[in-house]
Amino acid sequence: MTKIVQIITLLAVACSSLCAFADEITLRPQHPERHVVVKGDTLWDISAKFLKNPWQWPQIWQINRDHIKNPHWIYPGDVIVLDTSSGKPVLRLIRESVTLEPGVIVTPIKADAIPTIQPNAILPFLTRPMLVSADELKNAPRIIAAEEEREILSPGTHIYVQGLPQTPQPIWAIYREGEPVKNPENGEILGIEAHYLGEAKLLRDGQPATLNISQVKEEIAVKDKLIAVEDELTQTYLPHAPENQLRGQIARISDGINETGSGRVVVLNRGANDGLERGHVLSILRKGASMIDPASDPKHPVTLQLPDEPVGLVMVFKTFPRLSYALVMQATQPVHVEDIVRTP
Repeated sequence: MTKIVQIITLLAVACSSLCAFADEITLRPQHPERHVVVKGDTLWDISAKFLKNPWQWPQIWQINRDHIKNPHWIYPGDVIVLDTSSGKPVLRLIRESVTLEPGVIVTPIKADAIPTIQPNAILPFLTRPMLVSADELKNAPRIIAAEEEREILSPGTHIYVQGLPQTPQPIWAIYREGEPVKNPENGEILGIEAHYLGEAKLLRDGQPATLNISQVKEEIAVKDKLIAVEDELTQTYLPHAPENQLRGQIARISDGINETGSGRVVVLNRGANDGLERGHVLSILRKGASMIDPASDPKHPVTLQLPDEPVGLVMVFKTFPRLSYALVMQATQPVHVEDIVRTP
């Protein structure tokens, strides 16, 4: 067997200003010369080994907007090399494929490619629409009865649902209305948290339709609502900064707590209507406090506004019209509801 080394992509890196808000790419002071991709790596982790700002990954790969939505895949066994022979840092992705016989080359399959981030933290938020509009939940299909008038709806129970569309999807999530999500800026209700109870599979369509309960997380009852399960596990995205200057706030933290840290999910009060998209990375800032200038006249005090302090980064992984789910990628301090998020 002979190994064929394929140089897949030439990557240019500019190493200059340390300013986090500049367009220039800044290498980490202790960056490696090469990295062998292993199972369990993520694009974010690899980017962080070479870059001071991991969200600048598309710039170092010179990826345009179309490629951000359909990126080149990276697989375990690939080698990322930092080459300085030309006088400026260049990253090369080297892939080794094995030739079994003339004209036949074994290459990795798409399913083996490394993810942008570890999916475990966001998996439930991808497949279950936990944020809905008030109208969407109000008009959602509802359970009107169960077989043999059962009160306890366990897996295997048939339920009868009114309001499914004429061509319903095969799998439906069962919900109950939860807490409203309010805009911290003005108190406006932006959406409703849908409390996930379980899932059901369609057996026969109609009005009412017959479904079979397949999973139960919490007690399910007549009048609970159904929302179609989304399949977003095949979606791909890369961390990148918004092209426009966006500014918003953290409206809610998953599980309803007041503060969180790295690896947890937060809800932003900005969504697709504001230009947010999957993969957008935003800085988290703690709003600076107001204080009285101690040198000012007590009879005429002067109020000073301290600057906002950066405390971390979030990456958007699912958008709604007016809200977004984002994962806290880095946090130097606890992240709070009402913290500011903005284009880095």
